[in-house]
Amino acid sequence: MNWEYFTKDLSWDSLASVLIGTLLLYGALILYTRFFGLKSFSKMTGFDFITTIAIGNLFAMSIGTGNPKLVVGGVLIGLLYFMNYLISLLQFKSNAAQSVLDNSPILLMRNGAFLEENLKRCKVTKDELRGKLREANVIRLEQAKAVILETTGDVSVLHTDQEMDVESFLLEDVIT
Repeated sequence: MNWEYFTKDLSWDSLASVLIGTLLLYGALILYTRFFGLKSFSKMTGFDFITTIAIGNLFAMSIGTGNPKLVVGGVLIGLLYFMNYLISLLQFKSNAAQSVLDNSPILLMRNGAFLEENLKRCKVTKDELRGKLREANVIRLEQAKAVILETTGDVSVLHTDQEMDVESFLLEDVIT
């Protein structure tokens, strides 16, 4: 085995640079998160999810490849936090902005019945839905009072053995 392939550009200076750069960028992530809030890493909206992926990608590229450089990576990550904060603020202050910027969740099942048109619209197969029902410990389809494809791509399964309807507040923004 040719060890030079794995250690070709390895030096104490490069190791020290990676270590210090990683600590600095990681510290910046902590400061950004403290300043802009934990919602920056939530999956509450599609924008939150996109921001989380982009931040992780920039962090890994900056410390792993040095491209973008650590300072540029830190600035870009800060801009992503700031943009996500502005979008969240805009959505919080304006219902119109929220409806334009964010998708609506969509109902896939109601009272144990598949909503075929919504499944087709979202391109969710019954096999995928079956797996989500099993994850939620649904034993009988009638237990599934509402199954919702959320704006983040997660599937929420509201289920019970009792004869009761889902409270209307929980389905207020859901496309039926």
